[in-house]
Amino acid sequence: MEDVETTTIPAAQAPLPPFRLDEDEEINPGFVDAVSDAVAGRNRERLALLVEDLHEADLGTLLEALEAELRPALIELLGRDFDFAALTEVDDAVREEILEELETETVAEGVRELDSDDAVFILENLDAADQDEILQRLPAVERVALRRALDYPEDSAGRLMQTDFIAVPPFWTVGQTIDFMRETDDLPDTFFEIFVVDPGVRLLGSVPLDKLLRTKRPVRIAEIMEEDPDQVEATDPQEDVARRFQRYNLVSAAVVDEGGRLVGVITIDDVVDVIEEEADAEIKALGGVKPDEELSDTVFSIARSRFTWLFVNLLTALLASAVIGLFERSLEKMVALAVLMPIVASMGGNAGTQSMTVAVRALATRDLGRGNTWRIVRREVVVGLLNGLAFAGLMGIVASVWFGLPSLGPVIGLALVVTLVSAAFGGIVIPIVLDRFGVDPAVASGPFVTTITDVVGFFAFLGIASLWFGLL
Repeated sequence: MEDVETTTIPAAQAPLPPFRLDEDEEINPGFVDAVSDAVAGRNRERLALLVEDLHEADLGTLLEALEAELRPALIELLGRDFDFAALTEVDDAVREEILEELETETVAEGVRELDSDDAVFILENLDAADQDEILQRLPAVERVALRRALDYPEDSAGRLMQTDFIAVPPFWTVGQTIDFMRETDDLPDTFFEIFVVDPGVRLLGSVPLDKLLRTKRPVRIAEIMEEDPDQVEATDPQEDVARRFQRYNLVSAAVVDEGGRLVGVITIDDVVDVIEEEADAEIKALGGVKPDEELSDTVFSIARSRFTWLFVNLLTALLASAVIGLFERSLEKMVALAVLMPIVASMGGNAGTQSMTVAVRALATRDLGRGNTWRIVRREVVVGLLNGLAFAGLMGIVASVWFGLPSLGPVIGLALVVTLVSAAFGGIVIPIVLDRFGVDPAVASGPFVTTITDVVGFFAFLGIASLWFGLL
């Protein structure tokens, strides 16, 4: 038998997976396996080839797909080639685990290369001692800027802003400003306008880039600047900032302190993240889930966080059961009532949830206020009435044919009308009342709306049936 020569291909020269992302823009499992093998084998050259030019968002997805022990190893192995911006794209729990395992020097070096808003995002959830240790390893200018941003309230414009911006005096010409930008190496990576400040760095105005480039070089900046630039205060809540961007179609806005001094800038890419975060929190709150719950959280922490609202729902269910208990004799005499009862409760629950969702979303976006409250309430009640009448006719026919009892049709029909009207009213009014008292309607509305729809639905259906058929 003839010997066959075999050639071993060095790991760094082994064929790369054909696709890093599949057709759904998700990380390819084969690519994850290849990266895992490279990290486990400490093959830096192959790992660098694998993740070369990978976008920070995709690199973040890759980190989440890796086994926990391989994540910090990948970062340490890549060293300066790892883009720390990827850590802003992973779940909070994953990021905290990674940062706990990394050397302080590695984190400090990575943070130094980030935009200030991304650096703050990574540092803000660390312990004060860890923050100080990392900040001490940064240059003085960067350290002061990050400390100032971290001193602002959580979820404020000051935490969201970038501290890198371009500011010029009003007496400069357009030509001077353009030459300055061409000759300066450390300009922000992305910017949309030039800010105009006085010697005390107080904001005087701004000049959009398109206007700057369309103006002749000898023209002074003071002649073309907008004297009332879009600006927010550093202490403004980030959701208010996002709402301002959305309302006025802003691309960027200056951030000023209490003295009107320019301290940073917020751009649309930062606001998109806030809008997504707020929407995510509202959706979770409507389901009784804490806004900070992540897919990477442990089973025990998730179970503990969800227990509270499940307990509240249990209490409301007991109240609904108590109402049913009042009509125990009626249920014993007519089995059809027990069969149809869940239909009434389900229809009421769905109608209440629809109205509640509309109310919570409108309150969050400030579209629902004192000026239009009662108009919206009346509209929802009329919608509940119309749907109640429609389903009353439909379900009345179904119930009469199903049980061969024509007189059962009007009973369930009338009960559905009462239930859907009360559900629509409760679904819109409860969030409004909670909001007036300073309680988050997204978090607290669900149990109250469920209670009203169940109690009213059961009481209306069983009460009307008992009176109609004389079952009491």
